[in-house]
Amino acid sequence: MKQRTLGRTGLRVSELCLGTMTFTKDDEAGAHRILDTFTEAGGTFLDTADAYGRGVSEEVLGGWLKGRDRDALVIATKVALPMGEGANEEGLSRKHIIAAVEASLRRLGTDYIDLYQTHVWDFRTPIEETLGTLDTLVRAGKVRYLGASNVSPGQLQRALDVADRRGWAPYVCLQPIYNLLAREVEWELLPQSEAAGVGVIPYSPLQGGWLTGKYRRGMTSVPPGSRESHGDGESWRGRDNEETWRVVETVQAIATESERTPSQVALRWLLDRPGVTAPIIGARTLEQLKDNLGAVGWELTAAQTTHLDEASARPLPYPYNVLSRFDR
Repeated sequence: MKQRTLGRTGLRVSELCLGTMTFTKDDEAGAHRILDTFTEAGGTFLDTADAYGRGVSEEVLGGWLKGRDRDALVIATKVALPMGEGANEEGLSRKHIIAAVEASLRRLGTDYIDLYQTHVWDFRTPIEETLGTLDTLVRAGKVRYLGASNVSPGQLQRALDVADRRGWAPYVCLQPIYNLLAREVEWELLPQSEAAGVGVIPYSPLQGGWLTGKYRRGMTSVPPGSRESHGDGESWRGRDNEETWRVVETVQAIATESERTPSQVALRWLLDRPGVTAPIIGARTLEQLKDNLGAVGWELTAAQTTHLDEASARPLPYPYNVLSRFDR
């Protein structure tokens, strides 16, 4: 697995990042096997969050980290989502961030976090309070780099501007949803991140399984055992349309042509997108992980990339549809 530079920093990370949201105590040994296989393949970048199982994911990862070369790995976690019922057990206030980072460090069993990310924008807390607190953590050596997830273009720019004016550590990484079925990040966030030197590590690169080959035109419900099967069916109703099936069938056709799996084709397309540092793969089983690892070490042809681009293109909303006419 190749190493890439995260945005405009000197931090090197593997071209795939392993997401650990599905790790549980019920199958801690299985989670450790997934971690072993990922790192044996050259993976160095691991992503978790305090809210994943309310600390369980971090604990499972921390148990695996014991006795390993901590400095050879890049560990990312997040803060903001509820960790309890108390009024100050969520959000991005100084009180919660400081309590949360200390708890994450304990669960991970490490002295520092490589990439500390705000999980979502906090509308109740002034951004100056959030960024000032995060800067304090960087200066204290508890955190090396800062990132954001689930923010709008305006929110990201505001945070970058405030950090620049105050001389604080800025966000150097963005974690948005991005895949062949969700390309809205391309309208503004992706070029904005590129211009600011912010690395991009997309989550849900396979859109909850829709790009893995499990879904076929004519189905009337989600496959049993799939991630979508645990919901209320809303996602199925929203995805069961001609636009989705066009993308799914294009991915499947290129997979057959390339002698690859649909997951590998979808991930390969994302790996090659401008500005993307490392897609986050969230394998629940060792077999899924091995399949995902097959996305590296080969290239789509120019024609295949164009075919995927065209199949997944969506009509632009205003003002992007107007502005695109002048992008020459």
